[in-house]
Amino acid sequence: MTDPLAWLQERAAARWAQGLRRTLRPRAAAEPLIDLASNDYLGLARDPRVVAGAVDAVRTWGAGSTGSRLVTGSTELHAELESELAAFCGVPAALVFSSGYTANLGAVAALSGRGSLIVSAAASHASLVDACRLSRARVVVVPTHDVVAVDAALADRTEQRALVVTDSVGSTDGDLAPLRELHAVCRARGAVLLADEAHGVGVRGPGGRGLVAEGGLAGQPDLVVTATLSKSLGSQGGAVLGATAVIEHLVDAARSFIFDTGLAPAATGGALAALRVLRSEPELPTRVLRAAATIARAAGVAGPTSAVVSVVLGDPDRAVAAAAECLRHGLRVGCFRPPSVPEGTSRLRLTAHAALSDAELARVTEVLDEVLSGART
Repeated sequence: MTDPLAWLQERAAARWAQGLRRTLRPRAAAEPLIDLASNDYLGLARDPRVVAGAVDAVRTWGAGSTGSRLVTGSTELHAELESELAAFCGVPAALVFSSGYTANLGAVAALSGRGSLIVSAAASHASLVDACRLSRARVVVVPTHDVVAVDAALADRTEQRALVVTDSVGSTDGDLAPLRELHAVCRARGAVLLADEAHGVGVRGPGGRGLVAEGGLAGQPDLVVTATLSKSLGSQGGAVLGATAVIEHLVDAARSFIFDTGLAPAATGGALAALRVLRSEPELPTRVLRAAATIARAAGVAGPTSAVVSVVLGDPDRAVAAAAECLRHGLRVGCFRPPSVPEGTSRLRLTAHAALSDAELARVTEVLDEVLSGART
């Protein structure tokens, strides 16, 4: 009998040959490593105040949320987080999802659908790409940050409704989207702009309120923000922020909200505690950007505009080898290969953290100087 899964081995062999096979490497609770791989930008995942917030939530509400948000999974704690998150970001309302991925799926699909147009930046995060595919809308992909191309796509549409989606801060390059220009085009063409602030909140904007707030766009009725609670806020989950009518619509129409179990109490309490830390320590984003500048100098790349420092090495095997060599020297770094990045642009992705000490940054400089001098030859 023919093995119906034989093709899996063929695919695996092809990935090995291309240097694209991935493996899981469980980490220990405590490791003597300098971490430049995680998205814990503000160093809050292990902050005692954040851990206490998560523990208190478990003691009060239990280990799980027990159901979807529309049944039993919506607690007073969720409402408290949504209220404070909306106030912090300067928007009327917020809705918490179980992840940033499901927040993007729910928001994009519910705000588009058949008979509408989505204009998506080419480098949009995979969650936005998948959301576009699930939306059943007509999708036009334009070069990232190309405002003229967005304007042309909106001008040529026959659909009444249109949605433009983009990352505010690129997840692999850390580059900044021209949000003010994109919003102006959307408003002129009667479209809605959706900005994914996963890598913006906690790093950019006044007190870490995001690139939308930095551009003076917070609270605009035709701008929707998605965010994650798993990066700067050191927890887990996602959120959509915007006009009250948008949030009410998502409660009724976002499938990844309606049919998903609510965010667990520990993650909700941890995220709320982290948000309060950020609000009380507005200097944290400055520390992140200062550390990122040091890392960029050490890596010999242009000064960063976010917590992400990207070092393109081209060949995937070269990037994997460089990451392994960094680890051997006590430095954990990210290694991004296709399909996460375009062919020929495999890279090390280095992420800055507010808690990095001067001694750790000095060691980072030593390791990167040694590793990259060999990787680039």
